[in-house]
Amino acid sequence: MIILPAIDLKDGHCVRLRQGRAEDATIYSDDPVAQARKWRDQGAEQLHVVDLDGAFNGEPRHAEVIAKIIAALDIPVEVGGGIRTDAHIERLVQAGVTRAILGTRALEQAETLEPLVRRFGDVIAVGIDARNGFVQVKGWVETTATKATDLARLVAAAGVRTIIYTDTATDGMLGGPNVAAMAEICDAALGCRIIASGGVSAPEHVRALVALGRENLYGAIVGKALYDGRTTLSEMMAAAK
Repeated sequence: MIILPAIDLKDGHCVRLRQGRAEDATIYSDDPVAQARKWRDQGAEQLHVVDLDGAFNGEPRHAEVIAKIIAALDIPVEVGGGIRTDAHIERLVQAGVTRAILGTRALEQAETLEPLVRRFGDVIAVGIDARNGFVQVKGWVETTATKATDLARLVAAAGVRTIIYTDTATDGMLGGPNVAAMAEICDAALGCRIIASGGVSAPEHVRALVALGRENLYGAIVGKALYDGRTTLSEMMAAAK
């Protein structure tokens, strides 16, 4: 399993939110490109970037910064947040993104997933954000009646190869991931690589995910715990191995 440090972008800053609330943000860096290089230099194998303003507004707001991050690194970068149109995906592809993560669109326009996979291949990934097992959209401000496991099955059937699953109740809370929910998602989408997100903040949390024994559990995203110095990237990567 790999560890992906997170870079969340808001108003040009590198921030972290508590449970996805825009009003509860902590700024960690005014230079996202330098922060990305820092994680790369510490051994990051891949990077997870989210355009928070894009997620809340439905339109990417940090395209130039994201392009600079991708250009500055020699490791894969996945990007999510406000990717609602084919043009948004094309711009990321031109910038060199490894995965473009669809969230709201994957639920509201599920019929477009299969054509998108045919067109863009493994670049298309889906972010499933859920609270109490039900999908949340539009920057987590709306909770739907769709079960996360049902969406995971639909996504897998459409040919999407990667799902990023976030338990929003645990995100930014440092209390550990929702291991049971992660197991359910892995089992619902056996044909997909699953990347865990939300609450992963200590080596023992990583070991708990590894202990699930799910072969398709591909990685885990770590954010606030790294920025707060509660753990190090090397410690988390060692636990993942």
